[in-house]
Amino acid sequence: MRSATKADTAHLEEWAAARRGVEAYLEPRTHVTDTTVVLVAHDGEWTRRRIANFDAAREFARKRGMPFYEVERVGYPKRMREYQERQKREGRG
Repeated sequence: MRSATKADTAHLEEWAAARRGVEAYLEPRTHVTDTTVVLVAHDGEWTRRRIANFDAAREFARKRGMPFYEVERVGYPKRMREYQERQKREGRG
């Protein structure tokens, strides 16, 4: 598995700065992937990148004043699923 890099963090920073209402959702490490964070904007648009660990994800969100959630506890937001469905209907996903 590849570890989180500065490029991963830079992508998350740039993505969040270009959108409003962004929330962070931690996805735990699995046998297939390392720990990741999903950022979800107000309209459901989202992005995912690796992050070092729980504490790094929480600190990333705290520094940017964004809510932080654990997917295992709260699930994904409805607007994210709705965004994905819109993308499929429009032939983009």
